[in-house]
Amino acid sequence: MLIDTSTTTGVVVTKRDGRSVSFDAGKIYRAIALAMNSQGIDDYAFVEEATRTVIDHLDAAKLDVPTIQTEVENVLMASRYPQVARAYIEYRHDRDTAREQAMDISRSLDKLMQRDKTVVNENANKDSTVFNTQRDLTAGAVAKAYALKYLLPPAVANAHIKGDIHFHDLDYNPFQPMTNCCLIDIEGMLRDGFQIGNARVESPRSINTATAQIAQIIANVASSQYGGCSVDRCDEVLAPYAELNYAKHLKDAQRWVAEDKRDEYCWEKTKKDIYDAMQSLEYEINTLYSSNGQTPFVTLGFGLGTNRFEREIQKAILTIRIKGIGADGHTAIFPKLVFGLRRGVNLNPEDPNYDVKQLALECSTKRMYPDVLSYDRLTELEGDYKAPMGCRSFLPKWVDPETGEAVNAGRNNLGVVTLNVPRIALQARGDKQRFWKIFDERMQVVKEALVYRAQRCEDATPENAPILYRYGALGIRAEEGDEDVTKFFHNQRSTLSIGYIGLYEAATAFYGPNWEHNAEAKEFTLDIVRRLSAYADQWKKEYPYWFSVYSTPAESLTNRFCSMDRERFGAVPDITAKDYYTNSFHYDVRKKITPFEKIDFEAPYAEYTKGGFIHYCEYPKLTHNTAALEAVWDYAYDKVAYLGTNTPIDKCYECGFNGEFDPTAEGFKCPNCGNDDPDRCDVVKRTCGYLGNPVKRPMVHGRHEEIISRVKHMDGPCA
Repeated sequence: MLIDTSTTTGVVVTKRDGRSVSFDAGKIYRAIALAMNSQGIDDYAFVEEATRTVIDHLDAAKLDVPTIQTEVENVLMASRYPQVARAYIEYRHDRDTAREQAMDISRSLDKLMQRDKTVVNENANKDSTVFNTQRDLTAGAVAKAYALKYLLPPAVANAHIKGDIHFHDLDYNPFQPMTNCCLIDIEGMLRDGFQIGNARVESPRSINTATAQIAQIIANVASSQYGGCSVDRCDEVLAPYAELNYAKHLKDAQRWVAEDKRDEYCWEKTKKDIYDAMQSLEYEINTLYSSNGQTPFVTLGFGLGTNRFEREIQKAILTIRIKGIGADGHTAIFPKLVFGLRRGVNLNPEDPNYDVKQLALECSTKRMYPDVLSYDRLTELEGDYKAPMGCRSFLPKWVDPETGEAVNAGRNNLGVVTLNVPRIALQARGDKQRFWKIFDERMQVVKEALVYRAQRCEDATPENAPILYRYGALGIRAEEGDEDVTKFFHNQRSTLSIGYIGLYEAATAFYGPNWEHNAEAKEFTLDIVRRLSAYADQWKKEYPYWFSVYSTPAESLTNRFCSMDRERFGAVPDITAKDYYTNSFHYDVRKKITPFEKIDFEAPYAEYTKGGFIHYCEYPKLTHNTAALEAVWDYAYDKVAYLGTNTPIDKCYECGFNGEFDPTAEGFKCPNCGNDDPDRCDVVKRTCGYLGNPVKRPMVHGRHEEIISRVKHMDGPCA
């Protein structure tokens, strides 16, 4: 039965990976057109004619991809453009070769040994020159190739290789059943004790010991998962241990200090203990190396405690960060600091912690951290308040069905799969109905990928990661002999993240590059995240995990997707021609707008992307104008839940310049004296939620100038 060219409704094609999808004549048209373009031939009448001829020769009863491709080759070879047939055959051969190479372990190792920049510079906070990172990269190269060839469902592997989706962190999962990011249950671990290796650690009796234990917990957790980890409300968690310090000093004071001076004496001693403890934590985190060859991606959430111990911990964190690390006062890259703002606590001048907010503003202008969380808006979005897991992944409110209590500490995320939205828009060629048809087909692959991720994580046993499953980092503690880890994930306790990238480019494909003030265009982008959110809600009913929409911080994905699409569709102005896709829902980085305009534009998206989001604003140097930053924080409070600061904080230790260094082909240089010695300067940029030192470790593919332009209003490449 030949296909009726007047309608292809109901016609099904079998893909290489075994999936059955609706026949799409547009794919044949596009393949022929691309082959024509590659030969410099502009004859669209022939493209139409050849497409119809191919369709006329196809049998709807036995239709698969190889059959269609063979027919295209036959039609082109018999045409007046045999050179186009050769171009098409070579393209198919190259695609098949690329697919095989992606699954070839030897090829993956060769790329690593040849120092391929897409491998060694993929992560801006991994130093690929050191042995432990090289060992991790070697293991990752093997794990990726093995997973693509033997582990991932064929449809998922194929979609990842083609660039329809991105299965994140293939160097770790599914080769190992590792989890992604988490909110460590620090409070429970410090209270109940834990074990690392053969050492049983008891509950600390001072804040100094508590922070030392936290550093060890972070190192061990970071080596047992592949994503970021957070210590939520650390000021409130650590305050009881500072009180133990006070009690110890009071005991001494009762012997040696006059009664009317005892509190003053004890408080001064305790403040010093707090400062020393928090400084030690800062230094220890920045000198840690996890087993995957990098400093743990760790976030400290704080700011809402109001007693004097909590306030002092907050002030110590900020003061230490302002001071910097080492004699030169380098900006600490980790931990990421997230400061909670709350009306009645610290937002307004009459609030008891308003002075701490002022210190946070000073710190942000000098060190870019802390980012700020708006208590009321975050609670409105997520159901309750908590820090993100790592750089931006948020947990929804979750009530333990056994206790009826809301729980955040110890919960985690099982991984991310990101959808290439601009590709769908380019494939749709201006047809919205076609866009949504392709979108829905791709989402079925995303679903298969995410469910596979979760089920693979369930293959773990408590012995694989004792710190997570036996000793309290994930909240629950597996009993001796209990080999099942599903209780850590089921009943929607864990999240799975539906990532997306390139809303700006998707709308540009339909409405042109300046669509931001076009209500119809913006509604289209909101419809995309609404559709993602609807899928998340639907899948939650089918599976025991909490699916959520995640505004992907994209890592090298901003380049990977774009470069693959440029190869496929050519240099499309304002889409593939600019060499990167825009992360998340961010405003086009090339346009100059005020922070207030950016906040207003981006605010509606977070409602549908609750699984992960952050808003950034760019500022000039602000060290002498904290009031300007405060105006933005206050404006944003009821509009967005999570706000970061991008401001120039580069510093030259030769001439004392403080501001923004100039990008060069090799790195950065001081605009005042020309110094480009990485040991005599401190260059710090946002790298997707975290900070990074691009002069110490080359950013993704070494594209410094491009990245500097991109980090202005958005994330840039991810850590």
